[in-house]
Order: sequence, then C-alpha cells, then structure tokens
Amino acid sequence: MSKDARVIPEKYCFLSGSLLKVLAVIVMLIDHMAAFILYLYKPATQPILLLGSHELSLYKIMRYIGRTAFPIFVFLLVEGFCHTRNKKKYGRNLLIFAIISEIPWNLLHSGTYFYDKQNVFFTLLLGYIGMVAIEKYQDTTIVLCKIKQTAILLMLLLLSILLKADYGIVGFGYVLLIYVLRDNCILQTILGICFLPSKWIGGAAFIPINLYNGKRGFIKGSIAKYFFYGFYPLHLICLYIIRKMIFGV
Repeated sequence: MSKDARVIPEKYCFLSGSLLKVLAVIVMLIDHMAAFILYLYKPATQPILLLGSHELSLYKIMRYIGRTAFPIFVFLLVEGFCHTRNKKKYGRNLLIFAIISEIPWNLLHSGTYFYDKQNVFFTLLLGYIGMVAIEKYQDTTIVLCKIKQTAILLMLLLLSILLKADYGIVGFGYVLLIYVLRDNCILQTILGICFLPSKWIGGAAFIPINLYNGKRGFIKGSIAKYFFYGFYPLHLICLYIIRKMIFGV
C-alpha cells in the first residue's frame, strides 16, 4: 500500500495482514452461520432492535456484519498479488481450493452435489487472472498490448457470467477496481464503498483496511497459510453437517 494519499495517518495503522485475515474469516463465519443456519431458527429472525424505521433481528445483524468480509478478502488478494514471489503458484492455489470447495458449497446451497452457481474462490481466481493481464500488458503505448489486455479481461468477464461465480460480474470487477486504485487509499476507499456488491452495508470493511500497516504479521509458513485456504471449504461442510443434524435439511 502506498504511503501517499492515506485515509488514516501511518502512525495509527496497527493491523497486519495476518490480523486482517483473521478478521475476514471471523466475519465470514458470522455471515454464513446466519445465512445457512439461523434463518431456520425463528427467534433469530424476530426483531430485537429498532434502528430508525428499520427492525433488526439477530439474523439481520449477523448478515450485515458479514458483508464486510468480501471487501477485506479482495483487499488481501490484491496485497497478496502485489507481494507474492510466485504468481503462478498463487493462482494455482486459488484454482485448487476453488475445486475443493465446490462440493461443500453445493451441499450447503442445494443439499446435493450439484448447484448452478460457483463458490467465491472462482471469483477471486478470475480477478487474480485479470490482475495478471493488467500487469503483463500494462504498456499502453503498444497497441498490441492494449488489445491483448482488453481481450483477456473481456473473456474473464464473460467467464464470470457463464460460471455464475459468487458475486458474479460485480465481484470480478470489484477485484480489478481495488487493484487499480491500490496506490491511492482515499480514492480506493471512496469508490470501494460506492461499488460494493452489498450496496454500502459492507463499507465498514474499509476501517480495518485503512488500519493496515503493510506488514505480513504472524501468519508464516505453509501450515498457517494453507489453514486459511482450507478454512473456507471446511467451514462450509461443517455448517452443512450442523444444519442437517439440527434441522434435517
């Protein structure tokens, strides 16, 4: 992240990439617990708070909290892309875990091994390939580079539609937006909130994002790194089993 055009002065930034990952995983889990289990528990859907004219239930509150997960994961993806030493390996890992996550994703959404929409790893993968294309063909003075870059991005855009990956075409575009604005924190925050798939609700995600200090943090080594990859399919299958045991669906 550039030190220029910061939203929050650098001396106040205390969150490492590791802490952002932990936060993203926690709010994602909160969101999915509500989306796939609590919606079946009637007391959780009953209003418990009144915010202006809006009635808030435990279910809604948890879903609102969960809307902050996607922007943080996208930001971390962009940071990972910019700092990885092996871009091919990074992309390969996204593809592997996209495939691994499909059965848990399908079971949780449809109760079967088949579901017409794909998990969010595919969205992140398409966005990652898009970043590769932008970086590789960034020389806009060469017409052929610009044509190749545009063609690849359009193909990825079409693929995001055909795959029906989570967050869809908006999610794919969001990755590229955060990447292109990576050196201007103020503009990244403003446009990042304006173009959120969750329609502003997840804007709070840019508070921890702007408290990021640019450091890797405590997550080091293959075991810790792959734990965060593996948490996604693992928590999906666990939620499916829990729902099946409690509600039978």
